Amino acid sequence: MGNENITKFMKNSAIYVTNLNRNLKNMKSEVLVDFICSDPVGITVVTNKVSLPYDLLIIENYVKNSESIDSSQVDSPQHPQSKSYFKIISIPFFPHGNLQDQLTANDVELIIKQNQIFNNVTLASKPRVIKVSSKLDMIIVWIDI
Repeated sequence: MGNENITKFMKNSAIYVTNLNRNLKNMKSEVLVDFICSDPVGITVVTNKVSLPYDLLIIENYVKNSESIDSSQVDSPQHPQSKSYFKIISIPFFPHGNLQDQLTANDVELIIKQNQIFNNVTLASKPRVIKVSSKLDMIIVWIDI
């Protein structure tokens, strides 16, 4: 959505919240719009609960049919992406005592796949192995899940 569209839409955002809530209530939805905010990329419609696909469709149709919006510039609505990580600290950088055998991201990934705790966990990227200090034999492993 262009900046001009965002500015026009945000001028009447309080009215749009009321109208969106009326439309959602008429469709027997349990979702209510709390507020609408903007950023340089577009607008964000914040709801009281996680919206279902038909709730998103109601919101999308309302925004596209708004008088102050060029509907061709409205992107499809989407839920925010959840990002979580797992941090493991105090792992020996040389796990077998051999100074040539350093722990790598591939080693960490293999260990995770073999551990039953991580059976239902999907890695979002390769684990990051970060040495704490050049003088210490300790590392921190960051795992995006």
